[in-house]
Amino acid sequence: MGGGTAIRASAGSALIPKGEEVDPVRFIRFLAVVLILILIVAAGLFAIAWRGEIEPVAAVDPSSFNEDLVAQGAQLAAVGNCIACHTVPGQPAFAGGLAIPTPFGTIYSTNITPDPESGIGHWSEEAFQRAMREGVDRQGRYLYPAFPYDHFTLITDEDNRALYAFLMTREPVRSPPPQNDLPFPFNMRMILAGWNLLFLDKGPFQPDTAQSEEWNRGAYLAEGLGHCGACHTPRNRFGAVDSDRHFGGGEAEGWQAYAINATSPAPIPWDADSLAFYLRHGWHEWHGVSRGPMAEVTGNLGLLPDRDIAAIATYVASVMGEPDQTRRERAEQLKAEIFQGQTAVQAAPATDTQAGDAQHPGAAIYASACAGCHNGSKPLPFGGLRFSLSTAVNAPNPQNIVNVVLFGLPPSDGEASAVMPAFANVLDDHQMADLLAYMRERYSEAPAWEDVADLVARTRSGQYKVAVRPADGIERGPENVGASGGAEDAED
Repeated sequence: MGGGTAIRASAGSALIPKGEEVDPVRFIRFLAVVLILILIVAAGLFAIAWRGEIEPVAAVDPSSFNEDLVAQGAQLAAVGNCIACHTVPGQPAFAGGLAIPTPFGTIYSTNITPDPESGIGHWSEEAFQRAMREGVDRQGRYLYPAFPYDHFTLITDEDNRALYAFLMTREPVRSPPPQNDLPFPFNMRMILAGWNLLFLDKGPFQPDTAQSEEWNRGAYLAEGLGHCGACHTPRNRFGAVDSDRHFGGGEAEGWQAYAINATSPAPIPWDADSLAFYLRHGWHEWHGVSRGPMAEVTGNLGLLPDRDIAAIATYVASVMGEPDQTRRERAEQLKAEIFQGQTAVQAAPATDTQAGDAQHPGAAIYASACAGCHNGSKPLPFGGLRFSLSTAVNAPNPQNIVNVVLFGLPPSDGEASAVMPAFANVLDDHQMADLLAYMRERYSEAPAWEDVADLVARTRSGQYKVAVRPADGIERGPENVGASGGAEDAED
């Protein structure tokens, strides 16, 4: 066939019929076209993913920032709980290096002090805005969404400007973070361009004109800088929040972040008033004290004005909605049984005994270890919550009650706080399982938990890592762990 050699299609070819001869020149041209198309697609994807470097700036003079703007930034940093992830306990504030476990490996938080070498000292406001809005750093590298830029994208330019002013006036700390420990392909930052394409809905926040100004302010703070959904919403297999289960409950640092929508397991439903009190004070007589990562949240919110706290409460209460008749009736029954028209301070202690308790293996453990504090004889926040009011006892997952019983609530440094002894050295795994089974049966109408002893063992051993904090204390804050340069210093 001319001067060439014919190519006979193999039986496995999908493009050429079996037994048909093909001109090799045409075949090579076909392959060239396919290769060119692949290269064009690859170049297009690269062009979409590529983000250029923003030129570095000279060190910024802290005195160049307006004091009111810095103070506003301090409040906003408190809403965002920035110190929690960007500070290693016992180390300077915002210097980064905190290990953040994820299903994909361990990510280390960045240094966000104005150190020019290891921090953001050479970042312009433009670079800061891009990181917050798009998850791309000054050098053009994609940031991992452990940094919740998918929420921060909602923040206004004005609030980002205030945050930038606050951070650039902190004490510079030279502290390069460790390298992330991520396997291939998760160590390739370019793949995050695809993640952003799928899951990043760029802001800024758009008010709902059908809602009040207070509701919109609460939505802006809770959905944006407060990033409540980052912990309180389940995540999909790609690590993105599952928007179909908004506020449906998630996980943070070894703790269950309870559902704060209509599926909330709280025995007495939350309302705007109880939420506002809890966020302001870190406890509520119907719901107990904040603990785990939520303790840092309520501790940081102390910098916010009451109107912002009320706005967040108004918004979250609207997401929760009105409880159904069954929940309302159960809540009123609990209030009648426990409070009898009185406050928690006035209510009489409970006997905490019930027929048949003697036959339950956890009853004696409960009587000796728990009943003395949790019978209502001491009011919150320094007394124990009655377990019939406990969300932890009524939750679908026992992790939080396991954490509290094992590790207790350590005291805050230099201030009065709720405390609870740790029982990790007192109760073995099976005794713990017996105790929690008794509490679940005695104080909840929900079905029994499964495999509690195994969960206790994995938590006790550290296989399941849990962060432990004082109730309503900021473990990584200046007073508690010797850190300096936190939001408190902005008020001096």
